[in-house]
Amino acid sequence: MRLRQLAVATALTLTLCDALLPLAHAQHYQTKTPYPLPQVSAADLAPPPGYRAVHTQLLARHGSRGLTGMKADLALYRLVQLAQQEQALTPLGHALAADIWKMMQANALLGYGVAGIRKPGYGNETVQGIREHQQLAQRLYQRLPELFQPAGASVAGTTDSAAGNAATEPAAASPRQILLLSSGKDRAVDSGEFFAQALVALQPGLLAQIVRPAALSPRSSARAVTSGGPAPGTARPPGTDRFLLYFHKLDARADLVSDPQDPLYAGFQASLAYQAWLRSATLQQRLADLKAQPQLESAALQVVNRLFQPGFVRALASGQRQVSNTGSMRFTSPDGQFTNALDGDGETVINSPLDAALALYELYAAAADMQHELQADFHRYLPPAQAASFAAYEDAVSFYTKGPGLRENGPLNFAMAQTLLDDFFNELDAIAAGDQHHLAKLRFAHAEIIIPMAALLGLKGMSEQLPASTPYGYNSSPWRGERVAPMAANIQWDAYRNDQGQVAVRMLYNEQPHDFKPGCDYARIAPHSHFYDFSRLRRCYRPAS
Repeated sequence: MRLRQLAVATALTLTLCDALLPLAHAQHYQTKTPYPLPQVSAADLAPPPGYRAVHTQLLARHGSRGLTGMKADLALYRLVQLAQQEQALTPLGHALAADIWKMMQANALLGYGVAGIRKPGYGNETVQGIREHQQLAQRLYQRLPELFQPAGASVAGTTDSAAGNAATEPAAASPRQILLLSSGKDRAVDSGEFFAQALVALQPGLLAQIVRPAALSPRSSARAVTSGGPAPGTARPPGTDRFLLYFHKLDARADLVSDPQDPLYAGFQASLAYQAWLRSATLQQRLADLKAQPQLESAALQVVNRLFQPGFVRALASGQRQVSNTGSMRFTSPDGQFTNALDGDGETVINSPLDAALALYELYAAAADMQHELQADFHRYLPPAQAASFAAYEDAVSFYTKGPGLRENGPLNFAMAQTLLDDFFNELDAIAAGDQHHLAKLRFAHAEIIIPMAALLGLKGMSEQLPASTPYGYNSSPWRGERVAPMAANIQWDAYRNDQGQVAVRMLYNEQPHDFKPGCDYARIAPHSHFYDFSRLRRCYRPAS
């Protein structure tokens, strides 16, 4: 994406007071929840007297997206087609058939005609998701206006004393860099680019400061080449860092780190251990137990009975009806200039009322993120009580597969985030040492990165594990997907320095001030302050260093 070409269009279409698209139903979407507008006052964000902003860094999930593949939608469409052939649809079921088609069409064409989207189709950000990141960037700029000004420029409202303090900062040999990194997946890359666009639209001089570091080279190219296929890493675009931003799926062919002395070795091994847990019989049995809950089956029957005739529901419940996401589909844009031909892989199977209801819940949650592209109301198919049941199930699955997980497993679910946490501290180490080369470090990734990072940080309500003997539930755990990782979820660390050279750090979680782990309370610069002395905070998280 060329930021210079897009900055003018961005400036014309965005204003600082733009609001996110309103939601008629802001509930039961869990990790598919559209990004919530922050409710925080200027007083809550004000730095301590005598401190001025010197650096910021961000980890953000991509913005609202469509479905990642033609899976649940096509499988459910095949089920509806089968019922239609048997004349077993209710009037509501007939309406669902039309809306699933709209859902598939919208996803197949997602991003077509949108500047900056390279390959239209499933998995892309929606207009809503693009706006989430543009507005996130605008608010970052508003919170830290002095940080993003050209060298020597003053900010309206800046005092003479503050201006004098700024003049004492160590001078960099060249304009300070804004590092832009992502996982390399399209929706994460695009989120970063749209975010950067919005900054440049507000301050065009920032364009020259944006740097996308070279993609990390594989550590064992020789073995990778002989194992078949091209050498890993060769096609990764600049700014890609899988060890920081896609650590949940590192693999031996593309990411092998074989030297135990390599700083990335521990993260690579932690990723392999986590992926082994996802495949383990222990986890699969726990997930099967979650799915076998009577209240979940009851909710599913209430949903499918509204869509299908009783005989069809009985046949589905007894295993006499089964469908999967098979077949070819073809969708063409209204202007006839783009066609997307897709084939189902047959791996998503529906052979029970619960399978059907959970597939519908997936479309229900996705629709909340596609308000611009999809003219269909999926709330009419899932009454609130049943949607709440499926949301609770979704949270339970996420808790064990992405979240803090079992106490008996120790840090298995989040140890792989250590390289990312180290990267946050390394940036601040440089700032504390007087290195002014980096103005900001902006990282764009996925829920699978945000969630373990929050757990590793030990954040309240986001890191508490459960013993194997205590099943996850809303009464036993405060962990909720909609709070930990909605779309565009983000963790921001702002660094401030005073005249004595002391560096204070403030964390924002989804743009709200958030405390570090309770064990670091001694690092606060004052009781109840959200600002922490960096040297003490560093010792709290790195006691052995």
